[in-house]
Amino acid sequence: MNITPVVLCGGSGTRLWPLSRQSLPKQFVPLVGDKSLLRLTLERLAWCGAPAVCVASEDHRFLVADEMERARQPGTVILEPVARNTAAAMALAALHCADDALLLFCPSDHHIPDASAFADTVRQGVAAARAGAIVTFGVVPTFPSTAYGYIEEGEVRSDGSRRVARFIEKPQAAAAQQMLLKGGVLWNAGIFLATASTLKGALRRHAPDILSVCEQAMANARTESLSGLQFVRPDADTFGACRSQSIDYAVMEPHDNVAVVPFQGRWSDVGSWNAVADLAPADGEGNRVRGMGHALHSRNTFIHAPHRPVVALGTQDLLIVDTPDALLVAQRDHAEKVKDVVAHLANNAVPEAATHRRVARPWGWYDSIDMGDRFQVKRIGVKPGASLSLQKHHHRAEHWIVVRGTAEVTRGEDVFLMSENQSTYIPIGEVHRLHNPGKMELEMIEVQSGAYLGEDDIVRLEDRYGRQPKTT
Repeated sequence: MNITPVVLCGGSGTRLWPLSRQSLPKQFVPLVGDKSLLRLTLERLAWCGAPAVCVASEDHRFLVADEMERARQPGTVILEPVARNTAAAMALAALHCADDALLLFCPSDHHIPDASAFADTVRQGVAAARAGAIVTFGVVPTFPSTAYGYIEEGEVRSDGSRRVARFIEKPQAAAAQQMLLKGGVLWNAGIFLATASTLKGALRRHAPDILSVCEQAMANARTESLSGLQFVRPDADTFGACRSQSIDYAVMEPHDNVAVVPFQGRWSDVGSWNAVADLAPADGEGNRVRGMGHALHSRNTFIHAPHRPVVALGTQDLLIVDTPDALLVAQRDHAEKVKDVVAHLANNAVPEAATHRRVARPWGWYDSIDMGDRFQVKRIGVKPGASLSLQKHHHRAEHWIVVRGTAEVTRGEDVFLMSENQSTYIPIGEVHRLHNPGKMELEMIEVQSGAYLGEDDIVRLEDRYGRQPKTT
């Protein structure tokens, strides 16, 4: 049995700030051990037997590519020019695949530790999906959550699944308690199984405008291959006119052929810092610590401290999240309001609202470790075989020092190698390029000096990643 996994990689990065941000949403952050939720999702879907399709933002294309490579999952990345919610994202994937393809739509940022139990649950929905139903998978609730929507189960269908009686919005606490006492309800996990033709038919019936725009955008899509992956870019002008709506409102609620299969394993949408805290073991006082945190005379305190010692003394019911450029301290009962923090910072033009100090690039990463008047210091990592663009700067000079690995440097007409502890100088206006010819990551220190050090002072002369001149 071949099922095509479709992983929806959208997300604004607001609920787990400061670790997750717009430039690095939570699905790309290593939250479980050293693995990201996207990588765990791709590994969990490896049994499906067909190459994965990821639907992601153009801004995150190389983050997705990196995680697919780490998960050893080949496939396709459909790049949305703008975010238009799950109905449009799922429509793009259905249009990309053959009509008879069986598609399993999964969010990229959920944590499901028991992959085998999840696979068995999905298999229970195949007969219904092949018969023309849209199958959703509801999680058997373990407490009366107000953070999730619910699915009320109807009668048993001939294929063994159950009919969906109705979808229920996120309830108040009393209503959630009543539903659990009554029984017959599941948490809505936002996971769906259907053939491509079934989903397109449902969209044509309930949201024809969304399907029509996506059809036009995919008809004029551009496709390119890079590092073993296929990137599909729907036409930006056409797709930009698409209405933004979730698949729940656009299709699932009005559709009359929706089945549900219950999943009884552990599941979390990792939708708040409380949910992240629950992934860590608790001590006798209910404290949960990740990294270099220390909780003394404290109770029910969570500390995320991967970079330096962070001490909580005499605290109770706190969330403490430390990153190199921002710190969050919050009462645990305010965890769902972290997105308000991001909005506040954005309204006050604080760049840390959206971006990290460490920035991912298609060739690797850079970390701005110090800056001042007329200088900036960066750590730079270049992946094996990768190259920065051939470029020049009008306003700054650069000094390069190799810390680890081997660098191939282009400086004007000269091309030469540098190894650990060697350095070179790039004058203002000089054409240059940095390449890693080795099999290990190249790490170096770059010291910039000059009157203007902004990232827009880059004139690209050649670039293998399709970026435009004078952009980052």
